[in-house]
Amino acid sequence: MGDIAVVGIDCVFPGARGVDAYWDLLMRARDAVGELPDGRWDRAAFPGVSLGGFVEDIDAFDHGFFSVSPREAAAMDPHQRVLLPCAWRAIEDSGTSPTALAGTDTGVFVGVMGGEWGRLTLSDHDAVTPQLGAGSSAGMIANRVSYHLDLHGPSLAVDTACSSSLVAVHLAVNALLAGECATALAAGVNLVLSPTLGLVYRQLGLAAPDGRCKPFSREADGIGRADGVGVVVLRRLEDALADGSRIYAVIRGSAVNQDGRSNGVTAPSRWSQQKVLEAAYRRAGVSPDEVRFLEAHGTGTALGDAIECAALGSVHGVPRDEPCAIGSVKGNLGHTEGAAGIAGLIKTALALHHRIVPASRFADRENPRLRLAERGLRLLKSPLRLPRHGTVAGVSSFGMGGTNAHVVLAGAPRTTAPPAAAARAHDRRTPAAGVFTLTADSPDALRRNIAAQAETVGRGPRTGAAALCRSSNRVKTGLPYRFAVTARDTRQLAAALRAAAEAEPTARTPRRPRSEPVVALLFTGQGSQFAGMTAGLHRESPAYRRHLDEADAALAPYTGTSVRELLLSGDERVHETRHAQPALFAVGYALARTLTDLGVRPAAVLGHSVGEFAAAVVAGALGLTDAARLVARRGTLMGELPPGGAMLSVHAGQERIAGLLAELDGAAPGVSLAAVNGPRDVVLAGDAGELRRLDGTLRGRGLRTRLLDVSHAFHTAALRPVLERFGTEAGAVRPARPQIPFASTRYGRMLGDDSLDAAYWVAQAAEPVRFGAALAALVGETAPTHLIELGPRPQLLPLAGRSGLAAGVDFLHPAPGADAAGAELAETVAALYRAGLDPDWDALYAPGDRRTERPAPYVFDGGSRFPRGHRGPAAAATPGEDLAPARGTETGPVPVPVAEAGPVPVAEAAKATARRPAGSVLAAVVDAVTEVGGYPPGEIVPEARFYEDLGFDSVMIMQLKDRIEAGLPSLGELSVPRMLPALRSVASLADHLNDLLVAEAA
Repeated sequence: MGDIAVVGIDCVFPGARGVDAYWDLLMRARDAVGELPDGRWDRAAFPGVSLGGFVEDIDAFDHGFFSVSPREAAAMDPHQRVLLPCAWRAIEDSGTSPTALAGTDTGVFVGVMGGEWGRLTLSDHDAVTPQLGAGSSAGMIANRVSYHLDLHGPSLAVDTACSSSLVAVHLAVNALLAGECATALAAGVNLVLSPTLGLVYRQLGLAAPDGRCKPFSREADGIGRADGVGVVVLRRLEDALADGSRIYAVIRGSAVNQDGRSNGVTAPSRWSQQKVLEAAYRRAGVSPDEVRFLEAHGTGTALGDAIECAALGSVHGVPRDEPCAIGSVKGNLGHTEGAAGIAGLIKTALALHHRIVPASRFADRENPRLRLAERGLRLLKSPLRLPRHGTVAGVSSFGMGGTNAHVVLAGAPRTTAPPAAAARAHDRRTPAAGVFTLTADSPDALRRNIAAQAETVGRGPRTGAAALCRSSNRVKTGLPYRFAVTARDTRQLAAALRAAAEAEPTARTPRRPRSEPVVALLFTGQGSQFAGMTAGLHRESPAYRRHLDEADAALAPYTGTSVRELLLSGDERVHETRHAQPALFAVGYALARTLTDLGVRPAAVLGHSVGEFAAAVVAGALGLTDAARLVARRGTLMGELPPGGAMLSVHAGQERIAGLLAELDGAAPGVSLAAVNGPRDVVLAGDAGELRRLDGTLRGRGLRTRLLDVSHAFHTAALRPVLERFGTEAGAVRPARPQIPFASTRYGRMLGDDSLDAAYWVAQAAEPVRFGAALAALVGETAPTHLIELGPRPQLLPLAGRSGLAAGVDFLHPAPGADAAGAELAETVAALYRAGLDPDWDALYAPGDRRTERPAPYVFDGGSRFPRGHRGPAAAATPGEDLAPARGTETGPVPVPVAEAGPVPVAEAAKATARRPAGSVLAAVVDAVTEVGGYPPGEIVPEARFYEDLGFDSVMIMQLKDRIEAGLPSLGELSVPRMLPALRSVASLADHLNDLLVAEAA
């Protein structure tokens, strides 16, 4: 059979919440057995069955996270409630966001034994509700996971008694191999909710008086029951390797059989156990002598241990270098019944992952009657070290009714580049910047999870943070409230997380983005260049390196030199026009393509002067080769012009400058307007000597000025000698229509149907740049949320800020100056992510950082509790019926308002209700939603969505309809089909009902 990878794990067992705690419990050989927690049954009434392995707080459930109303949560089997968060965390542990699996063929296979919750709740016929019907079915346990995570593959609960969860693993493996699903969750869950089965064990002589299982011990005296829930995420090995998933272990084969007619329906069969082992090894393609250790069923009953050891010895008692080690986690936890198989499988997978098998509890009191040594078996009195590769192990689980399962596992396969070695090699250089992301279902949940991540990251060693950041991008996304922070190492990351967790809520507190950001790209023009520009980003960003190489290759035939080497060497020739213009084009193009690799889809582009060439490529109007040819020739031709020109930036409006120049009456005859960058920002160009004299005069008038780092008077008549030759070059290019809105700084408006032909580029070089008008047109037409400047340092964003034309727009720059490197690019992506962008994260990281690390699992809200007997307010009754008082509560529900005795004409009642303000209708809807959902008073807000936020389903919608009809009798009978479109939110339903009342009154 094909191999299946175990790629994700989560579990909750007695004394161990989570995988790390479980492994710690096993390695310390701890005993998790204790007294029964409060709230399950009366210990004094059943003293003999009140010891065991118990999980605390099984009544806690984050119902809001899973969009389950309090009423439904109270009715749900606790098995369903504890499994849901465990499944979520297991998927996270697999390196995938659970939301990323929504709509996929992911399968869910859950082993669960019995149906205690149904027996406890459905026997009181007067208290039966639709929610209890769905909540009490053991068969719904897997379906709950599939429903709430929107998983569309096979979904089934398996009950073969104590072997249920290992049989579920077997079925999941076969579904993967058959192609029924690409990912499978295999799980087991068991909660000891009543003493009933414990009493059955006592009557059968199987119950341990002290509640402890003592497998293979001379003191073995029966079973101690235990709680437990465990989930593993499975994928075909080739798929896991292709995706770079972390692999705990590999399932090589599995088998399931039945005892058939044996000594009794509950009596184990040595021969059937032996056959299931042999079948599993055949399917796995291994021989028994290759099996290094076994996680046995090992219940600690005298008969069960004897029969299992005989079967194990018959199979494994072959010539071998050393005996096969056996053990059973039931010695630590107790018997988790329907979850026993998954508890053993997780232990085995972790042992293979950590390359050490924990010691067996009670190994120092081995039962000599089992004759382990002569059967080729041994108990581990100390942990067993495993080799790096080649270890094979087995897991057994046997059901009380005779259904037996065995699974064969092996260690993860060798990879071409071991992650640890790759990490060490990568960490020799300065750690790269990454973006650490978190999402949650509410602001409070986000703060809670930020604090949890801060604690976890802070406990670890100081290492590079990029790999952990990249894992968070894959795992911790998909929920509505977003957080993102950049960091280079884990110490920096922990500090940023702590600061965010402790910060007081402000206007910058993470909010729920309602849509993706609208991004406009601004391409910087000449004057922003400097020696060594973007060298830091080139060093750290693989995407930027690749795209700068593309631009360099496109330019090389026309420049005769490497623009890339010019930039990286810090060559001062970058200030020469023939080099500056191609260099700025390469930088703008590479930055833009880096952002599009990261998932940024610009809504519009604008280029300042030479920046228009890169903008035209991004807009699809020019190909890279054509644009490179034009910009290289433009720079060369302009560089051939006589030097001596200059450009002066003046903080004044166009009209004021025109008036000042007129006042000077010919004192600056060679000076002309070269750019209008905003209402109070212009650029003058002309002879350098004249401009310097004018600069002094303007400063004397109180104006702020700045001479630009250029060699010529661009965008003036001084360029005329080269325009004809440039027009010839441009005439060879066939531009296309821009595919995205293009703000033209030649025209000072959106391009429209105009062509970027030779005439455009010639005029663009000689005419003033109308940046301010172009920006105003861009903002007016596309309403961007973010302006991103693409150039070596900020030049256009300050202009935009001073202009007042982009009020309320966020400004970003991925390379803002000489010190910029990967952190600024990362912060740009982080800001866009917080605003609603879903980036293509891998483009941010170097290959050495694209490895899986484990962020801390999601921390759910444990504040909502649903103890047994808690039902919340009673469900809405049909009109005319009294609402039954809530069981287990001190007070009944809010009574339904009813009319006074005596007939009231319907028309008059409708008019009276219609005269009520709309707020009173809303209040009636809120009251109805509160009652039907069982929510605390005051919790329902008008914006709450029925399905996504409140967890309403078709049954609850019908109950809501009845409750509203009773609360607003003048409405009469509501039409469900007419209600459905209005069920977007509580407020939209109230608006719909108010419209009905007004129409009725009219």
